[in-house]
Amino acid sequence: MLLHQLPSSPPGSHKRTKRKGIGEGSGHGKTSTRGNKGQRARSGSVGVHLGFQGGAIPLYRTLPHRGFNHYRFKTVFNVVNLRDLSKLKTSEVNDKTLVEAGLIRNDGNPVKLLGDGEVTTKYIVTVTKVSSSAKAKIEASGGSVNLV
Repeated sequence: MLLHQLPSSPPGSHKRTKRKGIGEGSGHGKTSTRGNKGQRARSGSVGVHLGFQGGAIPLYRTLPHRGFNHYRFKTVFNVVNLRDLSKLKTSEVNDKTLVEAGLIRNDGNPVKLLGDGEVTTKYIVTVTKVSSSAKAKIEASGGSVNLV
C-alpha cells in the first residue's frame, strides 16, 4: 500500500486549531475571543482559589473552627461477615487466612467479624472483635472465638 492509496479520514476528524489574535478579518482578532475587560480577559492567572465567593467572606472563614474531634484517631476495622467464611479453605479464621482468601487487605487494620449469614462449619476464630450475634452463631455450631 502506498501513501496515495490510504483511505481518507472521515469528515470532521481533523479540525484546524483556532488561531487567535491574528487580525480583525479572522474573526478572532482584537480581544482574541476573551470578551471585553474583566478578570478573565487579563493575562496570567485566570482562575480563582477554591472557596472564592466573588470577594465576599468565604464560607470557611465564617464558620467557627474551634474544638476537637476524634476523626484522626478513630479505629478503622476490616469487616467480615459470617456468610463470607464459606470462601475459606480451612476451619481456622484469622488475619492470615482471611488475606489469603481475599476477604480483607493486608493493611494492618484490626478485623471485626459480624453476624450476617449462617454458619454450618465448626470454625476456630481468632480476630480483634466479634459481634454478639456472630459469637453466638459460631459457638452454636460447635466452634470457638478467641479475641486478640
